Amino acid sequence: MKYYPRTLEKTLAHYLKLFPAVAVCGPRQSGKSTMLKKQYGHKYRYITFDDPIVRERFNIDPKGFLHEYNNRVIFDEVQKVPGIFEYLKMLIDENRSQYGNFILTGSSQFSMVTHITESLAGRIGVLTLLPFQFSEIPQSLQKHQIIYGSYPENVVRKYQGVHEWYAAYITNYIERDVRSLFNIGNLKDFQRLLSLLASQTAQELNMNRLANDIGVTVKTIKSWISVLEASYILFTISPYYNNMGKRIVKRPKIYFYDTGLVCYLTGMHTVDILHKWPLAGPMFENYIIAELKKLLVHYNKRMNLYYLRDNAGNEIDVIIEDPLNRKLILTEIKLTATPKPLMAQRLQKLVALVKNHIQAYTVHGMILYQAKEDFYVHDVRFANYKHFLDELERHF
Repeated sequence: MKYYPRTLEKTLAHYLKLFPAVAVCGPRQSGKSTMLKKQYGHKYRYITFDDPIVRERFNIDPKGFLHEYNNRVIFDEVQKVPGIFEYLKMLIDENRSQYGNFILTGSSQFSMVTHITESLAGRIGVLTLLPFQFSEIPQSLQKHQIIYGSYPENVVRKYQGVHEWYAAYITNYIERDVRSLFNIGNLKDFQRLLSLLASQTAQELNMNRLANDIGVTVKTIKSWISVLEASYILFTISPYYNNMGKRIVKRPKIYFYDTGLVCYLTGMHTVDILHKWPLAGPMFENYIIAELKKLLVHYNKRMNLYYLRDNAGNEIDVIIEDPLNRKLILTEIKLTATPKPLMAQRLQKLVALVKNHIQAYTVHGMILYQAKEDFYVHDVRFANYKHFLDELERHF
């Protein structure tokens, strides 16, 4: 299968010089094993705990197993053998100056972070590999990304059989990850929650309404959403209400890492009718914010994404905060290819409002849309979303 280079490769190479061990987390099928075999298969031995025989060998004799595999090893899917972390701690402590000795992978954020915090804190660097970001996809396929998603196998196969792939992915996710790692009482209700969240992407997360719709408690909804976050299915962004007063809505908004999964769950199957679809606007917003998230994660940048909405209905889709340079970019995301001056006027007022409250930052306004032209209306920048993503990546 053809290999497409990953942005995380450079970040990983840097981390292997800083830490005795590096963990690469991320969802199933995001390309973790493929990237590691391609980049380090000639230097490291590869062991996968997806293999039940390998798991049994470790569980029978952990010390003997790690005596055999104690130098330049990739341990894949380590969440399957949680006992390995204590033994790795002892090995690392025997020679703390031996950097880049172990590479670990896992597809459960909850499991990995818990064990790393308990056993390997200060000894391991943690990175995340998400599905392909925009720049990693061949140009000829980029226009299909919003509908068919970013998982490497689908891209490499030029999206042939993509619907069947997502059907199998969801089944395997429910059966392998959810059932084995988490105590989910009713898998049908859990899958129903997943579909409901897909239909409400880019909206505020209302757990009370979800609980009523499914017929479970709010506590259960909260627990299940934590499972979806830990499995890299979705993420939330918080409201930016620092110094903005009590009128700011404080519920998070929900987004999926992969819009292809959302389209599959909601029945959107072709690019041709995207603009006629009721969820087209929220889907495009999800797509852009997921791409921003991937950039920040793959380059390991300490920048933050927020949104803003007050009780009067004023809203900013995403605020990109750069704490290092003390900068805020208030960004509206529009599916249209036709810019309108009214868009800039409204955003200008919100920029002025934020400037008045957040004086320690420089504040800029930007509208991302689909036309090719980039220009300014007063202080508001209209930017083609592809141009901006490329520009942001060059800046990194």
